[in-house]
Amino acid sequence: MSSRESWAYLNRVVEGPSRPLQALLTAGRGADEIAHGVRTRASWLGDLAGQTASRYDWERAEEDLAIAESASARLVTPEDDEWPADELAQSFGFAATGRSDHLRSYQSDAVEPHALWVRGAPLSGAVAQSVAVVGTRAVTRYGVEATRQIVSGLAAHQWTVVSGGALGIDTAAHEAALSAGGRTVAIAACGIDRAYPARNATLLDRIADQGCVVTEYPPGVPPQRHRFLTRNRLVAALTRGTIIVEAAWRSGALNTLSWAEGLGRITMAVPGPITGSGSLGCHERIRAGRAQLITGADDVRALLGAAGAMDVGEQYELAFAATPVQGLSRNELRVYDACAADGVTAQDVAAAAGLPLPLTVHLLMDLVNRGLITREGTAWSRREE
Repeated sequence: MSSRESWAYLNRVVEGPSRPLQALLTAGRGADEIAHGVRTRASWLGDLAGQTASRYDWERAEEDLAIAESASARLVTPEDDEWPADELAQSFGFAATGRSDHLRSYQSDAVEPHALWVRGAPLSGAVAQSVAVVGTRAVTRYGVEATRQIVSGLAAHQWTVVSGGALGIDTAAHEAALSAGGRTVAIAACGIDRAYPARNATLLDRIADQGCVVTEYPPGVPPQRHRFLTRNRLVAALTRGTIIVEAAWRSGALNTLSWAEGLGRITMAVPGPITGSGSLGCHERIRAGRAQLITGADDVRALLGAAGAMDVGEQYELAFAATPVQGLSRNELRVYDACAADGVTAQDVAAAAGLPLPLTVHLLMDLVNRGLITREGTAWSRREE
């Protein structure tokens, strides 16, 4: 068994997901050996050397574990009984087959987490029979009622509801599960000691009492755009299927549904009123055959009880172009988010983004050419949208 401090160290210096780290773990190297190799810059690290170049001297393991304990949380690793090994193996095993066209643009992220921080019930038990329910933050009364109806029916049959703890549909899903006496799991895009959004702090405490709160990120890490995109893969991976309720053309919730599709999970969508644009994303996924139309909990249970997952369809190209920031790749977003409005050095950006300095400078220069970042001497500043 590797030491808890080694896992905490790796979780801090390697912002997941990390394919090189997973390759070393799969090859039989333990967390203690890998952590020592990262600290000493061992020759066998391969690509992990570049991934840890900016953070390898961040020795915060004891501090992170103490902060988590003070927040009634714990670090869960593949060596622990509560690690959701089956769910992760099924999802990312499917991704590794290459059957999904969708994952061609997500290959670097289609990797298991190497550690998770958990507050509440044992994770493996919480997600053993689970379904994700996600949707817009700009929720309508129709969306809330549809979510409550579906979630209440699922909770009555011991289905855990997994969502992201955000405002809107996520909140409605968590609250409906709690009200029905069911179990719910919130997967966060920030440190386990942080409540995001702040107005859901009490709700997150209730979720931890009746289920659990989970994150891939160590204590203190702030929520940023690229972390929400990375978090979405876990919402999809830990569940048998994903339901989307109310999603417009460019709703972020569609990213979670795409991950479910790419990981071989069941994809479902609730139809909305045709008098508005709030459910256009749902309707297009249904029309294109990329999501099953569902109108209640019985539909969901029937689909999730079927053998196997739905076939992965061709990726649907959204008709409306993304904004410049929405069009950034994950690493570009990491660099963009790490830049402050008042200017920071490239070394600071590299450390905050967890990327090698040469790659960081390359991305910074590209973002300058695209008008998203400005440079004055050694200071790099973000242009706000």
